[in-house]
Amino acid sequence: MQNLILASSSPRRKELLENLHLTFAMNSSEVDESFDPALSPEEVVMELANRKAQAVFKDNRNAFVIGSDTIVVANNQILGKPSDEAEAIRMLTTLSGCQHEVFTGVSIVSPTSSTKFYEKTEVWFWELTDEEIRAYVKSGEPFDKAGAYGIQQLGSMLVKKINGDYFAVVGLPVSRTIRELRQAGYQLPY
Repeated sequence: MQNLILASSSPRRKELLENLHLTFAMNSSEVDESFDPALSPEEVVMELANRKAQAVFKDNRNAFVIGSDTIVVANNQILGKPSDEAEAIRMLTTLSGCQHEVFTGVSIVSPTSSTKFYEKTEVWFWELTDEEIRAYVKSGEPFDKAGAYGIQQLGSMLVKKINGDYFAVVGLPVSRTIRELRQAGYQLPY
């Protein structure tokens, strides 16, 4: 039996893998998430995803480990997770009525291989009122999410349209991840 580990504590990533009927463990890695500002968004998410996967793989050398990281980029600025209510309001105000990009990087490390990739999805927000922004922030949903929103819950009301992989915006591009796992030698149950 092959071991599969998700190097994350994200309930959203967990749910996405569970929806695929995969048996896996979760092992959150506490890694430094700072990055060189000279890196491109693509490089940032792949680097952070790889740090997470490598940190967990270090203690699980016989497993297939998936690391993932998501960032939001608006006006050439990377928006991480907001640290407080005021920052969440600023981020959502920036995204209001505009198009932005969501980058999700994935790293898969196994005993015999290592690969990393990213997906980029364009997202358009409706023009939001101050009242809508404040109500969404009061829900508490923005605080553990890049760009201060989650597309799959209440944040879905903010999104006008997307171009790209919806699941990458949630936090894990499942279709590509499955293909890359298979390529790495992981035996899927189907």
